[in-house]
This record gives sequence, C-alpha cells and structure tokens, in this order.
Amino acid sequence: MGSMQLQLHPTLLAHSSTFRPKYIRSSIDRQALFNRIAPVYDNLNDLFSLGQHRIWKRMTISWTGAKVGDRVLDVCCGSGDLSFLLSEKVGSGGKVTGLDFSKEQLLIASSRQDSKNNFRNINWVEGDALNLPFDDGCFDAITMGYGLRNVIDRHKAMQEIQRVLKAGSTVSILDFNKSNDPLTSSTMEWMIDNVVVPVASGYGLSEEYRYLKSSIREFLTGKELEKLALEVGFSTARHYEINGGSMGCLVAKR
Repeated sequence: MGSMQLQLHPTLLAHSSTFRPKYIRSSIDRQALFNRIAPVYDNLNDLFSLGQHRIWKRMTISWTGAKVGDRVLDVCCGSGDLSFLLSEKVGSGGKVTGLDFSKEQLLIASSRQDSKNNFRNINWVEGDALNLPFDDGCFDAITMGYGLRNVIDRHKAMQEIQRVLKAGSTVSILDFNKSNDPLTSSTMEWMIDNVVVPVASGYGLSEEYRYLKSSIREFLTGKELEKLALEVGFSTARHYEINGGSMGCLVAKR
C-alpha cells in the first residue's frame, strides 16, 4: 500500500440503516454489504449518475469553505472521492483524514491514492461515525457523502461531527434527497426499480442496491435535516436541493 497509513479502530458498528431488509439484520451485515460492493462502487456511481456525481461532490467541497493548510475530515469516505478533492483544497500543508467502517472501501481508496502518486496528505482511518476517534474541535471542515442516511443513529452522528469541528467551521453532507415533491419521488423510485437494480444485478448485487429505495423513504427531508443540525448545536443549517431535487446537501456551521 505504498506510503499509505491505515489505522484500525475496534468500534465499527456505525453504519446500520434504519431500514433492514432480510439480508441486513445487524450493523455487521451492513458493514459486510459495503465490503461486497466496494470493487464496483465507483463504476456504478459513474454509470448511475452519468458522471454527474463528480459535480455534486465538488459543490459539497466548495460549501465547506476548506482552504490551504486546513485540517479536514471526510466521514464515511468510501473509496475516497471527497477526500481527494479535499486534499486538493488544503494542499501539501494541510491534512486530510478519510474515515470509514468498510476496510475494503479504504483499501480501494488507498490503492487510488498510490496510483495517483500524490495526495500524500491523506490518512485513512477505519472507525465508527458514532464514536469518532478524534479530539474535540480539531477539524477546520468536515464532509460526509452518502453516509448519514445509513448510520444507525443520525442524531449521534451529527453530535459527533459537531463535537470534532472547530467553532465557526462547516460540515457539508451530500446524500440522496427525500423530496416532498411527488413527481420527483416517483421518478427516483422508478429509476431505482428499472435502472439501478437491473444494472446492479449484472454484477450480482441486485439485493445490495434494492434497499436503496426504502433507505431514501426512511431518510429525513431537507427541513428535517436542518432541524437536526440545529438540535445538536450547530449555529446555522441550510439544505440545498441539487440535480432537480434528486440530491441534497446539508451545510451546517458550528
């Protein structure tokens, strides 16, 4: 793994969805699911979004206000897309920590880091989003991509993010949007049933992606996400709908 340092932490039970189909009965099952989809995760993201997820992620980074020299955290970093964008923002004088509970995703992130021969300012940590292994107020900015929808306790996850952020700093959380518009919601569900699941089945992952529809139904609306952020102590919170309302980004300042 070249110069990559992967830290392992024992508390890895963060990312269980509130929706649990039969094959996901525990947080361990949820962790195993992300390990299974890791090898094709990036390819499927490109396919399903027609590459637009790269634009949404750059928007997410921009909303954090991260700058050169900052120390930043990417929670639920997966294969590292947001971490790499943060690395570009903070430069060689900054420091990026990418945290995820899936070892397989982190190994892919590490291999991508090595193949790029740069991004030396990123450290990968296997750990729990509900019990972040960091001191209070130690990060200048935080991102989270497609993770809050899947944690077992969203309130606790937001509390932890608020705890490790510096005063006046910002978290930017990208995820599917639970829209109040019936047309947007029905279109999203049609896409999942008729495009996402059939394509995923070609990789032997139909069950792993079928849960997506229900996880979005069980997620919070933009207004509910804003309320949650304020409840845990953020001073301001605003949710932005993007991509015609199919995606959303919660931006909250400590």
